[in-house]
Order: sequence, then C-alpha cells, then structure tokens
Amino acid sequence: MSAIPEFSHERVLTSMGARSGLVITVALHSSALGPALGGCRMWSYPTWADGQADALRLSAAMTLKNAAAGLDAGGGKSVIALPMGEALDPDRRRAALLDLGDLVEALEGRYRTAEDVGTTEHDMLVVRERTEHVVGLPAESGGAGEPAGATALGVFSAIAPTLGEAFGSEQIEGRSFVISGLGQVGGRLARMLAGHGAELIVTDIDERKRQLADELGARWIAPEMALSTPADVLVPAGLGGILTDEAIDALPVRAVVGPANNPLADRSGAERLQERGIVYAPDFVVNAGGVIHLEGMAHGQEWPTIAERLTGIADTVRGVMASARERGTTPLAAAEALAAARIEAARGSRAATARTAVAV
Repeated sequence: MSAIPEFSHERVLTSMGARSGLVITVALHSSALGPALGGCRMWSYPTWADGQADALRLSAAMTLKNAAAGLDAGGGKSVIALPMGEALDPDRRRAALLDLGDLVEALEGRYRTAEDVGTTEHDMLVVRERTEHVVGLPAESGGAGEPAGATALGVFSAIAPTLGEAFGSEQIEGRSFVISGLGQVGGRLARMLAGHGAELIVTDIDERKRQLADELGARWIAPEMALSTPADVLVPAGLGGILTDEAIDALPVRAVVGPANNPLADRSGAERLQERGIVYAPDFVVNAGGVIHLEGMAHGQEWPTIAERLTGIADTVRGVMASARERGTTPLAAAEALAAARIEAARGSRAATARTAVAV
C-alpha cells in the first residue's frame, strides 16, 4: 500500500457506494480561499486505501494549484477506487457516479467536483443528478466543457520560460521533447509544440496513439523508454510518481515540465533534480489551466479573459524561477511559498473578520 501523507485536511469522507459497492473518497483539503475545486479520478488501485491515499495527496496538491493560480478556490479531490483488472459496465459506472454525487452533496458546497483521469464531462451530468456542486459539464448543457484544451495551453505557455531557465533562450523551435502520454492534454500539447518547430519523441501505453505520432512526424518510442531517451525536455503527461530517485539519477534531459499531477515520487526529488542541473517547473503551477478555465466559466468570464490568464502562467513560472534563484532554493519550494502566502493571507483576513464580529 502507498504511504499516506501527513493529514492536514479539513474533512475526508470515505464510503462504500450504496448503489455501486465501490469505495469512494472525497477529500476536502482546504477551503481557506473559497469552496474547494478538484476533479474526480476513477482508477484501479491495489486496495481501497491506496485510492484514499491518492485522494489525500491529490487534494493537497489542488490547494497549492488553485492558490498559485490566483483563484479564490480551495483544494479538494475525489477518487472512485476500482479493483485491479475490473472494468465497469455502463449501469455500474452510472451507479458509482450517483454515489459520488451523494458524497459531494454531503459537504454542502464546500467542495465542487469535475472530470479528471478516468471520468468525462458527460459523467458530470450523472453526478449533477445528485448534487449541484459540480463543474465542467458539457458545453451543450450550459457547462464549461472539456478543460483539456485550456490545460494544454497553460502547459504550452509554461514551456518557454522553463526553456529560458534551462538554456538561456525561450525559443521552442529546434528543441527536443519527450512527451510521455498522448491523452487529451498530451496530444493537444504535442500538436502545439509541433506547430512551433519542436522535435518530438512521443509514447503512450495505448498503441493507437501512434497514429498521432505519424501525423506529427514524431518519433515513437516504447513507454518504458520515456525516462531514458535523451532530449532537451521531458514532458510527463500521464499518471504521477514516475520520477523516482533512480529515474532522476539517470534522466538524460535538461528540464522537466508537463501536465501530469505529482510527477515526483517524493518531494525530495526536486532537490535531486536541481543537484543534477535539471530545471523542474512545478506541476501544480504548470497544469493549472484546467481549473483556471473551469473557475472562470463558473464566474461568467469570456474566453479572451480566460485565455489571458492561461498564457499568464508563463509569467507565474518566470516569477517562481526568479524567486528560487533569489532564495537559493528549488522552484518547487518557491512555488509552494507563493501558494502558502495566499492561503495564510486569506486565513488571516478571515480571522480578523471573526475577531471584529465578536468585538461588535
């Protein structure tokens, strides 16, 4: 079983779904900045406790992501844990999503869910049958639609400043990128990079994605070669935890920047990367495009305003890199400090308001 992180959450609900019989966890890490926002992951785990631990880790990361992105939203996440090797038929999938809706509703608006790995915008329509606290519904149903495009644009915006930190030039053309994962975000990002003259080396566990590689003129490699193939930049675009100590020690790149959540197997990996001269752009800064899109749409913002915030991720990355240099620390520590400052300011303001109310 995976190690469970230090408990710092406001509330965690874990329940066996009454309809589906599946173990579902909804983790509310922080609502200091506002109602928490974070998607629902439906994935296979060795045990239900591994799914719960994943929800704890991912929800804490969402607190950092939303804070660093400047959103008035806290961090939360939900996980529907599937037994290993088990696929859901449509009826049981629907049942699991209805069970999720009941758990989300129990938090009375302090957490809003959305699609994530293993779920879709159309799944969120089922969740909405049990709770109104869901975002990322299909555009044709009045929702924000699929956020993958926004996430990809945000990651693309982060790449240039990462290159600048690693090579002294933000030029993408001629640089080589290993993209590990060609899903909704990774595939869109590959197209963007190819359009700007990048040399692409790509892989995915789904062999059918090889068609995209051929279309883009990219070199295809086996998934197990992603961390050992020389390139300028590694773009982790699948599941997290791939950058173990052993992987980092042999990593043949100059920078790591991508949409995968928690690519570091351990937080100390940030120091290990820095010791090797590899620039690491913190994942929760880089991949915030999806939540920026969802939160913006929820507040009625038009696309030009949202797009400006997405491309503004580049300035956030530049600021994080500059802060890390000034402090003599890692970009990860600098990004965490940025998020923590926002959260502490919000808590301080809330405490001051409470003291004033008591005094009156």
